[in-house]
Amino acid sequence: MKDTIRLDADDNVVTATRALEAGSTVEDVTTTGLIPSGHKIATRAIAKGEQIRKYAQMIGVASTDIAAGDHVHTHNCDFVPTAQNYEFGTDMRPVTPATGDTFMGYRRDNGSVGTRNYIAIVTSVNCSATAARRISDYFTPERLKDYPNVDGVCAFVHGTGCGMAGDGDGFEALQRVMWGYARHPNHAGVLMVGLGCEMNQIDWLLEAYGLKQDDTFQVMNIQGVAGLQKTIDLGIKKVEAMLPIANLATRTECPVSELKVALQCGGSDAWSGVTANPALGYACDLLAAQGGTGVLAETPEIYGAEHLLTRRAVSPQVGERLIGLIDWWKDYTERNRGSMDNNPSPGNKKGGLTTILEKSLGAAAKGGTSPLTGVYKYAEPVTAKGFTFMDSPGYDPASVTGQIAGGCQVVVFTTGRGSAFGSKPAPTIKVSTNTEMYKRMTDDMDVNAGDMLTAGVTLEEKGREIYDLILAVASGAVSKSEGQGLGDYEFVPWQIGAVM
Repeated sequence: MKDTIRLDADDNVVTATRALEAGSTVEDVTTTGLIPSGHKIATRAIAKGEQIRKYAQMIGVASTDIAAGDHVHTHNCDFVPTAQNYEFGTDMRPVTPATGDTFMGYRRDNGSVGTRNYIAIVTSVNCSATAARRISDYFTPERLKDYPNVDGVCAFVHGTGCGMAGDGDGFEALQRVMWGYARHPNHAGVLMVGLGCEMNQIDWLLEAYGLKQDDTFQVMNIQGVAGLQKTIDLGIKKVEAMLPIANLATRTECPVSELKVALQCGGSDAWSGVTANPALGYACDLLAAQGGTGVLAETPEIYGAEHLLTRRAVSPQVGERLIGLIDWWKDYTERNRGSMDNNPSPGNKKGGLTTILEKSLGAAAKGGTSPLTGVYKYAEPVTAKGFTFMDSPGYDPASVTGQIAGGCQVVVFTTGRGSAFGSKPAPTIKVSTNTEMYKRMTDDMDVNAGDMLTAGVTLEEKGREIYDLILAVASGAVSKSEGQGLGDYEFVPWQIGAVM
């Protein structure tokens, strides 16, 4: 393995693949100080105010004169807002259609396909969270032993639902999340539990989306049932009635075109954009070729790379919708006295990422090279096939909640610093960007993309490995996070707007 990696001939920095002492010779320059693994080294002198380039794109400007061999990071690289010239459809790489790949899924009566078979308790407001938890907690493995085809009874509780406006972005986003979980194909049955007086009324949701109660979809309010304990008791009876019906579901062979996969990252490092994210992008291209769908999200984490995505948009309308999201986020951060560059966390920076522009260029690689076919609001149902985008914050639990509400039945989550994230009802596959972290957190990682650096594994080989694992997990194989029971507390609807 080389001491450094250069990602493009136009770059004026390279990335150290291991810690380098001062005086090391790389790229025909001598390092002037200690360079941590994953951090950047200037390959030539960079004048103050000059662009610093990685991935053949600007990631910042020099805040002082930088000498060849210097460590390039937050101490000498400043973030500057981008001013992009947007193009639409100028970098289209048509997908070569493929068929024949399948997975074993649950075919629902409405034609949708699930990868898991849960019964969900969905709350409208925080006031009904305890009732929902008590109902789901009742259904222990011992009480579910007679229902081997049921994966469990899950409570999806949250901290909002009242003290909010009855219309606008925040209310509409929460209603889309509730609708998405109420009709998610990974749920064989759903019980919605409210308090009764909250702003986020269950009846409004039923009316807005045309939802009807039946044997496997029930609703109730604590005030209408007359108290917490009576609600818990009635909820248990309702779920008990659903269990025999849910247990009738069996897996059947389904085409990959029925899959929607959430493309996610968290705890990123400098290797995210070199190993795991491009490999996941290759898997997304394989999925798209089969007629399946990949859903990229985290709008603040494509800022600075969105111009690369608009060039892949199938129409100007799709590209303009993406730009509209970026403009909304610029305004959102400004009016809240923040910056788009607030996103890189201390862990991101310790792992070698310096600005949001650098982070975004690596994060966007999760979307592969296929055309961008659709752009969606947070938690909006994803209907387009191929590579798509959903608006969401960069906060992982909130972002994944929106992707699942949009219909994703599997999540693939890349990480460089390490993450213990997991989700329900869609299982999460975690991909390590580097071998050192994979070995340290092997109980949490499903795939090591670090061997692309340490063992010469190709992008195509790693992408195929991820794709094959997606199909296996969709067919019932248990991911590492799923095996540890994660997902009960990672349901976090994005809270937008004032709390009143």
